[in-house]
Amino acid sequence: MTDKQRAFSVHLLTATGAVFSMLAMLAAVDGKWSLMFLWLVVAFIVDGIDGPLARRYAVKIHAPQIDGVLLDLIIDYLTYVFIPAFALFKSGLLPGWTGWIAIFVITYGSVVYFADTRMKTKDNSFSGFPACWNMVAVVIFALKPDFWVTLAVVVILAAAMFTRLKFIHPVRTDRWRQVSLPIAVAWTAFATWAALANFQAGLFAHTGLMLTSLYLVFAGIAQQIVPPKG
Repeated sequence: MTDKQRAFSVHLLTATGAVFSMLAMLAAVDGKWSLMFLWLVVAFIVDGIDGPLARRYAVKIHAPQIDGVLLDLIIDYLTYVFIPAFALFKSGLLPGWTGWIAIFVITYGSVVYFADTRMKTKDNSFSGFPACWNMVAVVIFALKPDFWVTLAVVVILAAAMFTRLKFIHPVRTDRWRQVSLPIAVAWTAFATWAALANFQAGLFAHTGLMLTSLYLVFAGIAQQIVPPKG
């Protein structure tokens, strides 16, 4: 396989996220929330591996005809934002007017955030909450907090998109990556477990999902507070 073929193969891998997002949306329309999240987890895994592959095979050099960043953003908006917002609205976890507030702040705020050229920091982290609503929605579906708590989490995280708070990228943020990457893998495992069990996985899985989520949310902020050694 030539360098050009390898580079185009990475773009084709990234593009499968659009198919997985459609499968997730079809499941969501039918109220099959577990199946929806399983497809979103598959898309999440693809999103986690296509970036390293793109850098390894130098897609900007060998396949510049396709804008991989734009391709990734389009799919991320579908899988990270649009479908999770729909799920929170239609599932009944945010009843009445609270559901309307959630879908408006999630979809409107996230599309503005995705277009912000300042969303990435120098260490490849995110400036502001990176609109990972798929991850938020999995935790909400699993733990089923009171709808006031859910609404508060949504509003706070939506506002956090437009702050200078740092949020790590488990793969690309070098600092603490030896911890962050295994925790991200563990989060994916707990999320898959929860979805396969129709969000009745039990205390161990739900606790693991909550703890790994808390780390991924607050690790970047902790890095801002604790300066690196040397």
